[in-house]
Amino acid sequence: MASSSLIDTLASLVRINSINPSYEGGPGEREIATWVREYFEQRGIEVWEQEVFPNRPNVIARLPGKNPNRRIILEAHTDTVSVKGMTIPPFEPRIEDGKMYGRGSCDTKAGLAGMMHALATLHEEGIQPPCEVWLAAAVDEEFSYRGVVKLCEGLTGHAALVAEPTGLRAVIATKGVLRFRILVRGKSAHSSKPHLGVNAINHMARIVLALEQDHLRLAVNDHPLLGPATCNVGVIQGGVQINFVPDACAIEIDRRLLPGERTVDVLAHYQRILDQLKSEHPTMDAGIEDPPLLTDEALETSADSDAAQCASAVLRDMGLNAELCGVPFGCDASKLSRQGVPSLVFGPGSIDRAHAAVEYVELDQVQQAFEFYRNFILRFQ
Repeated sequence: MASSSLIDTLASLVRINSINPSYEGGPGEREIATWVREYFEQRGIEVWEQEVFPNRPNVIARLPGKNPNRRIILEAHTDTVSVKGMTIPPFEPRIEDGKMYGRGSCDTKAGLAGMMHALATLHEEGIQPPCEVWLAAAVDEEFSYRGVVKLCEGLTGHAALVAEPTGLRAVIATKGVLRFRILVRGKSAHSSKPHLGVNAINHMARIVLALEQDHLRLAVNDHPLLGPATCNVGVIQGGVQINFVPDACAIEIDRRLLPGERTVDVLAHYQRILDQLKSEHPTMDAGIEDPPLLTDEALETSADSDAAQCASAVLRDMGLNAELCGVPFGCDASKLSRQGVPSLVFGPGSIDRAHAAVEYVELDQVQQAFEFYRNFILRFQ
């Protein structure tokens, strides 16, 4: 079980509605940013806000190190997804059977609380770590990653730990994501004379079947930590009413990327599929809309990096699984990595509980995550 002060901090964070404003019922991160900032101010730890959107700041706390030229970055996001579909009170943290329930408890306020206490306890005990430490409580991870993008402006660092629910595993590889839209334009006509129109839904059906066939090839290329790339057609929209020949149809596609895959190359591949279909069906007018809905290339940190080796050693000493691993989801770590900061993902809880109707985190894992963050800070040089 976690210490009472750590539990209290996590409960206070869960009570705050910090749903991303891009989702239903979302007030944004202002209230939780204020709470985190005041937590550090009350303890005499240097802290400041970094505006990302109006009234939606990142909060950054700094702990000086013996070597001011080397920096560890701890990062956790403060926003959550919506509470739509939840079957428990979302902002009433309840403890039962060693778990805390509530929206954000797992994703990722537990990791944030552990990081906050790692800094606070070191400061309280007067311990100066080998390297300077920044803790960044970042906005907007659940929608468009603008918080971490702002954080990365001019940022330098030698290791980063990003809090996400990994079940206390040290993650060095994550899939990226490319989301894009394909639009087919047809020609409307009365349904009694369909030959006078061009049915956009019929053409889109050909595209969906071609994509399904193409996706089979993805299983051939397995990443040792992540498995194969995947692709999913998640949304389809088309038609006006039943007695019209539809003049437009669109699909939205979620393509999960492996390390080394570039979005420009992946989009070019799908464009070639469309070009081939258009050559076979001259009335087809189809294209990939620009810009994509979302792009985030994959994370792959070297297992031999100082950050990865340090994390593995700390976990081994704690009696936890020290094997470095990969996860299929993406997070803020890939942006820090592209900034040149060797980055890992680590946190308490299971990704299966994130965004769930019943979200919870195991409190013994929250305590172990706190100990890991603290030990990593003390060991990394």
